[in-house]
Amino acid sequence: MSDLRTSRTRLAGAAATAVLAALSLTACDDGTGAQDEGAATTASASPSSGAPSSGTGSNSPDATDGSADSSNSTGATGAKDSSASKPAATDSTPPASKAPSSSGKPVTCEASNTKTVAALLNRPVNHMLLTVTNTGGRSCHLYGYPAVRFGEAQAVPPVIEESQPQAVVTLKPGESGYASVSLSATDGSGSNGHTVKSLAVYFRGPSGNESVGRGAHPALPAQGVHVDDSLKVTYWQQSMDDAIIW
Repeated sequence: MSDLRTSRTRLAGAAATAVLAALSLTACDDGTGAQDEGAATTASASPSSGAPSSGTGSNSPDATDGSADSSNSTGATGAKDSSASKPAATDSTPPASKAPSSSGKPVTCEASNTKTVAALLNRPVNHMLLTVTNTGGRSCHLYGYPAVRFGEAQAVPPVIEESQPQAVVTLKPGESGYASVSLSATDGSGSNGHTVKSLAVYFRGPSGNESVGRGAHPALPAQGVHVDDSLKVTYWQQSMDDAIIW
């Protein structure tokens, strides 16, 4: 009887031990699960802590772009400043180019700086046109009227006073001045008519009285020209039309 009780007591103790062991295992499983969640949270926090690093990295290109923009801006400004300085140099050039033209003081027209051509006119009849062209490099003045000598004449013919222009005729290089010569009376009233085959044209100085330089010797037609005592000349004119109306 005592053996039976001892056996039951042992069974009860074993059962109690088994329950305690089961409870202990359950407690251990719960603690392990809590640690796993904590590890997951830590892992998910790592990317967020890395995000600022990515942001910092993305800021670096912005800073580089900003430097490039600043450099480009500086370069553009430099280019503008450089181009802006060029017109100043260009503006200073024209005065230098004007100097040669302003230094050329006009001289007196004469045979050495002009070419003289004599041509008979159909109208008015018995008239000749003298054309003087400036062949020099400076402007020249045609003062007064031409002193012409036909053939062996000792005196020069008078001038038609009404033909005097309002200003002295000035010829730039390449320009021409004109005077006409009335060779003989159209109605035959002139005296001492004769034919001449040579002509000398002399130029006057500023006073209008003296002769300057050497004379020009324009060619006449081979048959010569007829002149008489009514021979007259006009003042030098700026245009041919003003010369041939007398």
